[in-house]
Amino acid sequence: MQLTGEQIIGSELVSSDAETFRAFNPATGEFLNPVFHEGRIQDVDRAVRLAEEDFDACRITGNHERSAFLEVVAEQLTTFGPPLIERAHLETGLPITRLEGELGRTTGQIRMFARLVAEGSWVEARIDRALPDRQPVPKPDIRSKNIPLGPVAVFGASNFPLAFSVAGGDTISALAAGCPVVAKGHPAHPGTSEIAARAIRAAVEACGMPQGTFSLVQGRGVDVGAALVRHPLVKAVAFTGSLQGGRALFDLASARPEPIPVFAEMGSINPVFLLPEILAARSGEIAQHFADALMLGVGQFCTNPGLVIAIKGTGLDDFITGAEQSLAAREAGVMLTSGIKQNYLGRITSLSPIQGVEQLTSAEAYDAGGCLVRPALMKVDAGVWLACGTLAEEVFGPASIVVECESEEQLLAVAGSLKGQLTATIHAADGEIEKRSGLVRILERKAGRIIFNGFPTGVEVCDAMVHGGPYPATTDSRSSSVGTLALRRFLRPVCYQNFPARILPDDLKEGNELGLWRLIDGIMSKDRG
Repeated sequence: MQLTGEQIIGSELVSSDAETFRAFNPATGEFLNPVFHEGRIQDVDRAVRLAEEDFDACRITGNHERSAFLEVVAEQLTTFGPPLIERAHLETGLPITRLEGELGRTTGQIRMFARLVAEGSWVEARIDRALPDRQPVPKPDIRSKNIPLGPVAVFGASNFPLAFSVAGGDTISALAAGCPVVAKGHPAHPGTSEIAARAIRAAVEACGMPQGTFSLVQGRGVDVGAALVRHPLVKAVAFTGSLQGGRALFDLASARPEPIPVFAEMGSINPVFLLPEILAARSGEIAQHFADALMLGVGQFCTNPGLVIAIKGTGLDDFITGAEQSLAAREAGVMLTSGIKQNYLGRITSLSPIQGVEQLTSAEAYDAGGCLVRPALMKVDAGVWLACGTLAEEVFGPASIVVECESEEQLLAVAGSLKGQLTATIHAADGEIEKRSGLVRILERKAGRIIFNGFPTGVEVCDAMVHGGPYPATTDSRSSSVGTLALRRFLRPVCYQNFPARILPDDLKEGNELGLWRLIDGIMSKDRG
């Protein structure tokens, strides 16, 4: 497929005389063609204004029409699949099989949202009928539903070039809600971003959707992204990436004359608690599975198990030995970009001199111009960990710290000191967790997802999934970026009081021609009135 390197604004391709940049192959150290045009402020303005012009047309699109559009997006991504996967492989160094699975996950989540949109319960229709004879004051007729916020800015992620990028969950959940999207392609995979954008645009054209439904702007600097967040017509922002990047966007959005929500998923250290009885029985097996999880995607998952907490003893010693041996036998892996590699090695270097930190494996790898690294496993006493806040900060990559506790009380103290996390994991033998319900209560307040006898890498795309958590894991702990709960981020409730029946939205009318579940006078019903 011939890439153009241009901005995709509605149905138009837009180039400029601004600076250009190229993608980089992290496996070979080579730059890739073609050159991509740096987006300009006027390109951002044009894309957002087009989205605003067509917002009303987008939001009143019928549920079944919008559902059909999402299905066509999934079909187009499948059609574009071979060149999409090939380019993503070149730009990220990720294996073809991994990318094929990620494309399947991407199209699967699109179809999940298509089903939700057609079913219609997401509007959360509520009807409280009038009681004109109520004393001492008559009760008015009050009805409410969710409506979309407006144009949404979506920032692509580096570590999931398909599932969390231009055609990923943020874009699709916003489109499902009825919000036009202006996506900012990730500069590490601009070609992948362009192909995914072309697939969405092909679906827009095939379904006769408004031209402002979707646009793509590109750029390696911060100006394009900052212009998107600052634009007065953008009503929400979705971001997946670093704490530094997400917080910068959040601060920009908060400083606007009209502040807007930023739904930023910024990663976490994903603590894993190993209780004594299961360590005594299965330390070797758990160590092997831990090493597998740590090395998955070269540790570049936001659910990477970056912290292990357990009470000192033979079981923990055996786990550490098994993990150390398993990781030492692994081949070096390719990180996504040279910048990510340098940040990873720099963070390991900064932790090693801390008194009490023992580095068990080396992160350095022989690398002839690419982005190879090895896993880093460290060990520290709980007292040192509790006293040093730096140890609690995320290391993006295949690194983990084992925290050795003197007692159960100290283990609970470590749990209580944790900042917000995407996940927390507990490994326990039969009946062991019932004795430690206090640990579960603590972790409920710390994480968006709690895993029992497993590992957090691998986020199932389903209705019940929560991929979020308290700050700094995300900027809004009430939301999820995976699963159908993600659609709620781009909706707001509107109430209609004493409206004439003829001008009510269809989903609030008597008769319920759409066949929705609705809360009617306090009772869930499909009553057709």
